[in-house]
Amino acid sequence: MQGHESTAVGTLADLRVDGTRLWDSLMQLAQIGATDKGGVCRLALTELDRKARDLFIVWAKEMGCGVRIDAIGNIFARRAGLRDDLPPVMTGSHIDTQPTGGKFDGNYGVLAGLEVLRTLADANVRTLAPLEVAVWTNEEGSRFVPVMMGSGVFAGAFTLEHALEQRDREGISVRDALASIGYAGESGKPHAVGAYFEAHIEQGPVLEAHGTTIGVVQGALGQRWYDVTVHGMEAHAGPTPMALRRDALLVAADLIHAVNRIALDHAPHGRGTVGWLDVHPNSRNVIPGRVTLTVDLRAADDASLTEMDAALRAVCTVAGEKAGITVDVDQVVYFPPQPFAAELVAAVQQGADTLGFSSMDVISGAGHDAVYLARVAPAAMIFVPCKDGISHNEIEDARADHLEAGCNVLLQAMLNAAQTAGSTEA
Repeated sequence: MQGHESTAVGTLADLRVDGTRLWDSLMQLAQIGATDKGGVCRLALTELDRKARDLFIVWAKEMGCGVRIDAIGNIFARRAGLRDDLPPVMTGSHIDTQPTGGKFDGNYGVLAGLEVLRTLADANVRTLAPLEVAVWTNEEGSRFVPVMMGSGVFAGAFTLEHALEQRDREGISVRDALASIGYAGESGKPHAVGAYFEAHIEQGPVLEAHGTTIGVVQGALGQRWYDVTVHGMEAHAGPTPMALRRDALLVAADLIHAVNRIALDHAPHGRGTVGWLDVHPNSRNVIPGRVTLTVDLRAADDASLTEMDAALRAVCTVAGEKAGITVDVDQVVYFPPQPFAAELVAAVQQGADTLGFSSMDVISGAGHDAVYLARVAPAAMIFVPCKDGISHNEIEDARADHLEAGCNVLLQAMLNAAQTAGSTEA
């Protein structure tokens, strides 16, 4: 015995997932919270989320998987291995969505993992290490913050108690929401993970632009988020000469251009975005006295991200001094850049090559549960294209053949890891 047994296939390399079954599962899950525009609205820990979780568990148990729920509501569907004492090879993602979300973001990663387990069950293949599919709680952060809550608690990025105390806009806590849908699970220390893979739509346009099927994700961009407040002085728009104004919005406009320039100076992976503005007093004939704006900086390495941080602070200081006003910079989020495990990235590349799919190295510009899992286990991601690079949108779309291809790469990568995870013994 070489770490697996099979009575239905010649070799493990011959295994293929059922793309039609994967697509049908995605479409069935998408009916829970379906919107008129073809998307999905299924916020974390709502009744719709409960229905989606229940469906996943039904599917998992149909294959004989054991199911466990932890104290933050993460679901783990486990298929036993020949050496069930070994740490599992895990895959997964999330099934909560944005208010105007699509059918594939997160959902694809969960159901691709489920399809891998279904394929192995159909072929009577048993891996050396156990396999798990995880459904992580509140990845989107649409209802509760912080984002990537379930994986963050699992990885120790913040405490369980901190997460349970968070409240939505109606004042409902995570603790109460979990209890209300019946997903307040077991307390206890998170279990060890031998390897973690996550399949995901790219949520960007790069793969489609290059006509490439598989994105071999090298890591995730680091992120720094800021609240920047420009303190000027309100004054009457008519009597106040241009040269004597302390216009907070004028300074903010210069800062917006500066954020864009900082990102371009750190190409190709630098990102800079101002996504929100609050202008006070926001009156037609009053010079703005205060403007608050958000800044989102991202880079592939911490040195670049640190340089971008310094550049932003310098620009704000100079802009304030030049205009005779004050500019406050408050960093509110810091995610360090996260490289993925070289051996797992290589397994993804090998899977794409073996199966004959076009592939390219990519960097994830978005945060994913894999970013937190990479802090506690070797981790990697597999991207497939999405139409026009659109995500977090009801018109989000992906081709069935691309989804099937990514799932087949996931299958091969997990098999590669599950035969050796935690041990070299047969």
